[in-house]
Amino acid sequence: MTATDSSPATAPATPERSAAYRDDRAHVFHSWSAQAALDPVVIAGASGARFWDESGTTYLDFSSQLVNVNIGHQHPKLVAAIKEQADKLCTVAPIHANDARSEAARLIAELAPGDLDKVFFTNGGAEATENAIRLARGHTGRHKILTMYRSYHGSTAGSITLTGDPRRWGSEPGIPGVVKFWGPYPYRSAFHSSTEAEESERALAHLADVIAMEGPSTIAAIVLETVVGTNGILVPPDGYLAGVRALCDEHGIVMVADEVMSGFGRCGEWFAVDRWGITPDLICFAKGVNSGYIPLGGVVISEAIAESFATRAYQGGLTYSGHPLACASAVASINIFKEEGIIEHARHLGDDIVGPALAELAAKHPSVGDVRGLGVFWAIELVRNRETREPLVPFNASGEANAPMAKFAAACKQRGLWPFTHFNRTHVVPPLTISDDDMRAGLAIIDEALAVADEFVTS
Repeated sequence: MTATDSSPATAPATPERSAAYRDDRAHVFHSWSAQAALDPVVIAGASGARFWDESGTTYLDFSSQLVNVNIGHQHPKLVAAIKEQADKLCTVAPIHANDARSEAARLIAELAPGDLDKVFFTNGGAEATENAIRLARGHTGRHKILTMYRSYHGSTAGSITLTGDPRRWGSEPGIPGVVKFWGPYPYRSAFHSSTEAEESERALAHLADVIAMEGPSTIAAIVLETVVGTNGILVPPDGYLAGVRALCDEHGIVMVADEVMSGFGRCGEWFAVDRWGITPDLICFAKGVNSGYIPLGGVVISEAIAESFATRAYQGGLTYSGHPLACASAVASINIFKEEGIIEHARHLGDDIVGPALAELAAKHPSVGDVRGLGVFWAIELVRNRETREPLVPFNASGEANAPMAKFAAACKQRGLWPFTHFNRTHVVPPLTISDDDMRAGLAIIDEALAVADEFVTS
């Protein structure tokens, strides 16, 4: 199921602070970071579910970098496809047709549900959500966009306004017309629900109220992550997405599913909406479509919305839309997924290994308040007190306030696992191609590291 997992047999002889490190600190401006506080690890190589630094220290990648290396590092068939395309044609303007772009669009459209049959290519997920709201506004002639609190949709001007977490604060005021609502979150319900069915019903009633108060005739789109990613891997209760679809149909609102993180196998389906049999009007994708080997994203578009631009120009475009190298990598990746049964393997990992193991960890560790997820997309929510559900660290904690989570992450790294942590959670999001044995080994490391979190439990 994996590309060969290999690392250097002996650590290369590198200086304590290499040229790569020195040049990075002198010249690279990093995202989401206070520059003076950075001490980045210099990554020298990677393979399968592992990567290693320049000193030879190897890590099991339980982050998939930024939850995007779904196919694993350095898959030889995917690397070969990029090389082959580079020899053939490296770039072409988006106005032209190209075999790599055409095939990538066809394959993605064939995987998408319902009548979503056209693809607008972007360079990544943020540009996908930007263009989704542009498409929705152009199609409906309306201007308002509804998005959830506890969401992330990218960091460009429009997409950061759509985002419902603290990362948007520094960019405010954002674009006009964006309105937030509360989505379902059974563990920390905004609706005082006691069951998932209640949570779904009450969250939908709340959304209906927001629509009514904002004016249905003013709302172009509802944008939501099918399964909320960075903000908690919040799996929607059964019936919720169908309810959103019904509200959109009732009021002529475009339903946009942001599957940048949850799509292409991460949830054990090609698209996460498939699990609930829902067809949105637009699907945003990126990350797993080619595992980030070359930047690529896009929007899959319904027939009705595409028809809106049949005789009038769509007012959007990108120099690198449908870049041949990126599209060739997407074609290769989709075919590899099919040939190697990666979707099925992801479903197996979630059902047979991760889900049962996390249930055991929840029973064992008092710091574990909740576990949730599907496929290879899981969250462990850490608390100081199970009764009160007080988070292990405060919301949006930094510095000393975040020390318990920092210590947990350090304990993982010391044992050879690179975790994905956000606020008071650690996420289990390795490559979908990880072997059963490596998945179990990584979960065993998390088990050990949770002893550090347990030390902060108050009762």
